[in-house]
Amino acid sequence: MLKNAVVLFVVFVGAAGVIARAQRTERIPERQALSALPITFSDWKGRADQPLSEKEAKILGADDVLMRTYFGPGKIAGLYIGFWQSQARGDAAHSPLNCLPGAGWLPMSHRHLQVAVNGSEAPIEVNRYVIQKGLDRQLVLYWYQSHGRVVASEYWGKFYLVADAVRLNRSDTAIIRVISPIADSTTDAEQAAERSAVEFVQHLFPALSDFIPS
Repeated sequence: MLKNAVVLFVVFVGAAGVIARAQRTERIPERQALSALPITFSDWKGRADQPLSEKEAKILGADDVLMRTYFGPGKIAGLYIGFWQSQARGDAAHSPLNCLPGAGWLPMSHRHLQVAVNGSEAPIEVNRYVIQKGLDRQLVLYWYQSHGRVVASEYWGKFYLVADAVRLNRSDTAIIRVISPIADSTTDAEQAAERSAVEFVQHLFPALSDFIPS
């Protein structure tokens, strides 16, 4: 099963490269800059994080990036959004987990999580990770979003990249990541962090349509 998944992944990546080289100029829809995302959601108040360095931004290759931390009564949510208006020139969205080991964070558990949100008829499916560095733990939710679609799977993300490049002449996409700290090593603390992250996602999601084109 794993071998088949790896082969499928390689095929999709190769196909994406072939399509990108053959394509005409992509259709880039209008959108608002991520900096215009509301700084307040209900009782969540946001503040800007330290921006990426020039070297980090170059490695990431995104066309628009937002990094903020939102605070509410007894709750915290770190927000990262990266938007690529085209992946045809070689800049490609990659898993938010790629940068975590370099910062000392290791994934301890993973599963998919269904989150009911306004703006979607069905719950969206996102990745749910618990990561750890020393004694510190954090809960991470992230997903890929483009063309009115939310995708958790890395493999399906590559599939839709190829399919939409052919069907829509578009390869724009975004990654949305939300992180909440886990107060201690207990199960209750992990569940509290999940509730905070899910609550923030539920406030955030309806606002994303102006910044991530359908």
